[in-house]
Amino acid sequence: MKNIKAIIFDAYGTLFDVNSAAEKCKEKIGDKWEDFANYWRITQLEYTWLRSIMNRHKDFWQITEDSLNKSMKKFEIDQNMRSELLDLYKILSTYPEVKKTLEELKSKNFKLAILSNGTPKLLDELVKSNDLQEFFDDIFSIETVGIYKPSAKVYDIPIKKYNIFKNEVVFLSSNTWDVSGGGNFGYKSIWVNRNNNIFDNLDYSPEYELKNLKNLLDII
Repeated sequence: MKNIKAIIFDAYGTLFDVNSAAEKCKEKIGDKWEDFANYWRITQLEYTWLRSIMNRHKDFWQITEDSLNKSMKKFEIDQNMRSELLDLYKILSTYPEVKKTLEELKSKNFKLAILSNGTPKLLDELVKSNDLQEFFDDIFSIETVGIYKPSAKVYDIPIKKYNIFKNEVVFLSSNTWDVSGGGNFGYKSIWVNRNNNIFDNLDYSPEYELKNLKNLLDII
């Protein structure tokens, strides 16, 4: 890939394992922990899209709480676990290859950034708790524009900051709708397909599909 000036990562599900909060409580939750974690994540995303459409914005942490409340009722999780799950969500684990990949990219002098639905405070805490702060030039939050991905207003945030062309950005996400959103905007979007999923039909086909972020080093 040529003429790349910035490599931008989605946060949740791409750098940070969104299921790791529930996984750390799996002994208390039992065998349903993974179904519960997936439902929590799907509900969380649905709330971001619905609130964007309704023009009823809440920040990502409030949505995370609201979606957890529904998910705990759905799976009959002890309400006494609510605070523990929320605290763990603030310090989600990274995927195993993330830090090494960022080290390699930084050594090649790429401008690196995060572009996420998360609030600035949440994202800062995630980055610091995983000791990644030295790698990122910027951490961009949708709170700047007050609407969630896949709004074009979100993908335009780094373009305005860096004063670069859209096709000079490589954007990576594990979410197919996010890859399509960035790709339709004009990014060189790459899909990180960790779980052998099927890509959505949203008028964009990524040139590259990776199993994990380490594979990025082979094409960049």
